[in-house]
Amino acid sequence: MTQAIRVPWSRDELVVVCGLYFTLPFGKMHSRNPTIIAVADLLGRTPSSVAMKLVNFASLDPAQRARGIRGLAGHSRADATVWSDFANDWDHMTVLSEAALQRLRAKLVGRVIVSPAVALNMEGAPTESERIVKVRIMQSFFRKVVLAAYDSRCCITGTPVRDLLVASHILPWGDFPAERLNPRNGLCLVAHFDRAFDRGLISVDGGGRLILSPVLRSYLPNDAIESEFASREGQPLLCPERFSPDPSFFTYHRSRIFRKTKEGAYGRQ
Repeated sequence: MTQAIRVPWSRDELVVVCGLYFTLPFGKMHSRNPTIIAVADLLGRTPSSVAMKLVNFASLDPAQRARGIRGLAGHSRADATVWSDFANDWDHMTVLSEAALQRLRAKLVGRVIVSPAVALNMEGAPTESERIVKVRIMQSFFRKVVLAAYDSRCCITGTPVRDLLVASHILPWGDFPAERLNPRNGLCLVAHFDRAFDRGLISVDGGGRLILSPVLRSYLPNDAIESEFASREGQPLLCPERFSPDPSFFTYHRSRIFRKTKEGAYGRQ
């Protein structure tokens, strides 16, 4: 009986799979997961081998160890190096991983997508179209990471419908470029709560509880505002599996975006 030949993992493959790790809840890192099956097909690997590599990465994750999850022992030195690269240069590595994954998918349908190197501005000044591609890559990865952290549930309402969910930035995208890909700057919110948060109609207090702006309160009594917002005031946000929001980001939101008066003197109009 001929023994199957084990093909070593390349660094590029490990970068793609490590990026995938951050976009999946731990409980979904198994060979039957359609996402894992699809990525395995793109890499020319078996779903079982990709799932095993994901659980290898889990053994390196301090967030999982804090939850009592050890992952699969036996990770390689290359696994540890790629994990360290993500930890030390999150923005670079996540964009690299997502761009590589999108490039593999694009090859299947004959589309053209900017190379990871150009997306990361490693080959001179990118064109406007390349900048647009990079922004889309960043937004795509951020959404996947944030939704995975909250297991695709709104952290206020618990809504599990992915088509209704938004990966919200606590610190605004346009004002804080250094935090655009920081998953601790993300909340998983259903669309109308995302809009209310962005417009300063709601915020989060120092204890992680929902607070309402006087602007929103001015619409009471109103059945819709009561059932959707007022009834949830003081409710603690659901905790993510990993990447808990940075409390200082909420402090900024309360002081600079949250509208503290009916006239909305604070925050964006």
